[in-house]
Amino acid sequence: MSLALADRQFFPPEIATHLAKLACELPDDAGRSLSLWTCAELARTLQQEGLVESISPQSVQRILLSYRLKPWRIHYWLSPKTPRDEEFRRRTENVCDLYTRDLEAHERVFCVDEKTSLQPRPRTSVTRPAKPGLPIRLEHEYLRRGALQLFAALDTRSGKVTGICRRRKRQEDFIELLETLDRDTPTSVTVIHVVCDNLIMHKGKKVQAWLTEHSRFRFHFTPVHCSWMNQIEQWFSILQRKRLSAPNFSNLEELESKIQGFITEWNAAAHPFRWTTASFAKVLAKVETSALAAA
Repeated sequence: MSLALADRQFFPPEIATHLAKLACELPDDAGRSLSLWTCAELARTLQQEGLVESISPQSVQRILLSYRLKPWRIHYWLSPKTPRDEEFRRRTENVCDLYTRDLEAHERVFCVDEKTSLQPRPRTSVTRPAKPGLPIRLEHEYLRRGALQLFAALDTRSGKVTGICRRRKRQEDFIELLETLDRDTPTSVTVIHVVCDNLIMHKGKKVQAWLTEHSRFRFHFTPVHCSWMNQIEQWFSILQRKRLSAPNFSNLEELESKIQGFITEWNAAAHPFRWTTASFAKVLAKVETSALAAA
């Protein structure tokens, strides 16, 4: 007999049932000023309600696990403000096609976006390297020396990144990135697909005017609230983890230099990210399941 079943048999069945019901309520709705339930707080609540004279947090945990309940955990989700309709499907399938099909020789696919508010955060004391038994030691206090915005594009087939840093985040700065891609892409490439999110800056009048003069560029927008479909976000997470997790740069100039150095090192051994049609099929299947459940 498992410990969980033993606990459920030790306490009256109605106690285990009440505990499971309580765990399925938000603490505020149960009259407790808590963000999340813990086993200790659930045990305390049962005792305050006079349902049990004594019960340990460990017994609470075992009983809840027998119901497959973990109310101390939290999972973020976003209630969509736009319907998961045919437009959602069309955009998802379009991005899937750009990522997974064999490109013609005259095509390129770039994923573009901005990583904003990158601060140098110089420390008031020198960072100390690791020693036997000691990790790297980073001074907690830092100074504020402004911020940079990184405009970046990732070639989905080579994995190589193009990036520029600017003090502001404007259409003009975004256009500079597009002009860099235009200049660096051979003229034999007559179609440049650009995948980006739905930021207003990407659809502004100045950007639209630039596009009318550069006919080989074609914009493709990810579904609303699905910026994770943009592959540059994967690379941004790598940049954050490997170069920006403990910022300690003397000024904006050094920060920009280090970012460009990281891009150079990345491109020397660049690799594409592997996306498959199965990944997108799962997204669409979940949407269809949600739609059926809501019907």
